Amino acid sequence: MTDATPSPTSPQVQPPVPPKPRWPLPGYLLIADRGNDRMLLVDSGKHILWRYPAPGQAPAMPFRFDDDTFFTPSHTAVISNQEDQQTIQVISFPGRRILWSYGHVNVAGSAPGFLHTPDDAYMLPNGTVSVADISNCRIVFIGRHHAITRHLGSLTTCFHGPPRSLDLPNGDTPMPDGGTLVTEIGGSWVDSIGPNGKLRWAVHAPVSYPSDAQWLGHGRILLTDYHVPGSVVEMTRSGHVVWRYGPSSGPGELRFPSLALMLPNGLVAVNDDARHRVVVIDPTTDKIVWQYGHTDVAGSSAGYLTRPDGMDFLAYQVAIDVPQVRVYLVGRLGSAAASG
Repeated sequence: MTDATPSPTSPQVQPPVPPKPRWPLPGYLLIADRGNDRMLLVDSGKHILWRYPAPGQAPAMPFRFDDDTFFTPSHTAVISNQEDQQTIQVISFPGRRILWSYGHVNVAGSAPGFLHTPDDAYMLPNGTVSVADISNCRIVFIGRHHAITRHLGSLTTCFHGPPRSLDLPNGDTPMPDGGTLVTEIGGSWVDSIGPNGKLRWAVHAPVSYPSDAQWLGHGRILLTDYHVPGSVVEMTRSGHVVWRYGPSSGPGELRFPSLALMLPNGLVAVNDDARHRVVVIDPTTDKIVWQYGHTDVAGSSAGYLTRPDGMDFLAYQVAIDVPQVRVYLVGRLGSAAASG
């Protein structure tokens, strides 16, 4: 009988890994293609590596008007809010199984189990789901068993007075210390609310319609002006503008940009909703260096988008550190390379 256990000097078989991404994406973009009721994962070469629903398959639960999509902390699932459908869904990645949902399809409300215009749903590290319940003027935190465990704002008031009252909140970005960065449409406010529910600071953003403020650390905030022409603004918590991108015309103009993300290499990815594209901007040159989608042309075939309204970034190292994601990407990228 032979011993199948390798000796300490035997070479270890390393699991395959996908090839490193090409510039400018140091990973993969997950896009909420709202107008096509789908999510896409794409790479720098514009290959579609994953989509939901799967091609030719109807989803187990209606999936319409997916306004945002984010990876869960484990990167083994994605969470998506369907704003006009009044629901949130957590879907396994890459398996595409529905793991959890909240809300009633096409029924808005404020009673337990209901939402009204949900935006920016995130899963927190402890499994709680946070979501900006815009038309109910609140941020709610929902436990695994569908009970609201806490909230910011109030159903009875809708004005800027955080944390007790919020004026149409459309963003609830988790902060590293467990706090929440709240974006209020009314008055163009960005609020930092601590994990204890207390207001730490609030700043007026110099935009017409603030959308989905993101915390960059070191006192800086990134957000978009959901407007025509639109813009991307990096600002300090005191309101000082560090950088603004917002051409008023031409191919670089943004129309209703809804979300901007700072990539690890310093480039900025932006959902340019009404121009049917996601663009990557180099802040040092104010030039678009990459885009997915055809400018001003809506579509659903490969390379096209229709009103993309949300996205998230999957870093290469994170992808290869999650076994099922690594195995999936090895297969998909191999197929993409073979097909050219």
